Amino acid sequence: MRALLRTEWHLFLLAVQFLTRLPVPRNLPFSDDLLIRATRFYPLVGCLVGSIGAVVLWVASLWFPPLVAVLLSLAATLLATGAFHEDGLADAVDGLGGGMTADRALEIMRDSRIGTYGAVALGLTLALKVALLAAMPVSVAGFVLIAGHGLGRMATVHVIATTRYARDQGAKFVAPSVTPDGYRIALANAFVILIASVLVIGTGEAFAGMALCILLAQAFRLVFVRKLGGYTGDCLGGTQQMGELGFYLGVVAWL
Repeated sequence: MRALLRTEWHLFLLAVQFLTRLPVPRNLPFSDDLLIRATRFYPLVGCLVGSIGAVVLWVASLWFPPLVAVLLSLAATLLATGAFHEDGLADAVDGLGGGMTADRALEIMRDSRIGTYGAVALGLTLALKVALLAAMPVSVAGFVLIAGHGLGRMATVHVIATTRYARDQGAKFVAPSVTPDGYRIALANAFVILIASVLVIGTGEAFAGMALCILLAQAFRLVFVRKLGGYTGDCLGGTQQMGELGFYLGVVAWL
């Protein structure tokens, strides 16, 4: 049992290392197989990132107006992740908006420079997040941050599990993947997040948030699957952002 718990802890830390800039032990075991198995913990890593934002929000709200506190919490989550998913959203929208063909869209996504489509999508997404969180009571917004980040990462796990990878895979590259058991564990974690949301913010708010989370994430998935025939890493970043934003929209709509 101790060995099993140690292995699971290492997998969680590996997921933290992959998705964030948070410090983890340098001697973590690493392999393609372990990275695939670590996918099961993406929702929990999202909750960790959201918790950082929630703590900053609650502390900042003691001295600053709600809008300033929300901006500081957003800055904290961006620092924690290195804007990992936000960068993916911008690159994905640049490719989907500017590429007339799948090959051209994939080529644009490789460009590290941000274009008009990506800048507009990223700006609107961040502005909506700030406006929505500032519209909630601080006590509600803190938990919504945690749940939204967790469920947004679950949306990426769902895409990985149900959609083919759009790029050609070289001999030294393994596309993001998740095992059937890993998907079920991630789904169970998402269910726990939903139940906690019901208990903390209310049934209507929780289910409205979940519904909009699924709707926006799946709508974005439909767009890139139609254009590319599958997903890329940038598409996963965009999916996470849409899932997170959808949860905030649903909660505020119900409130």
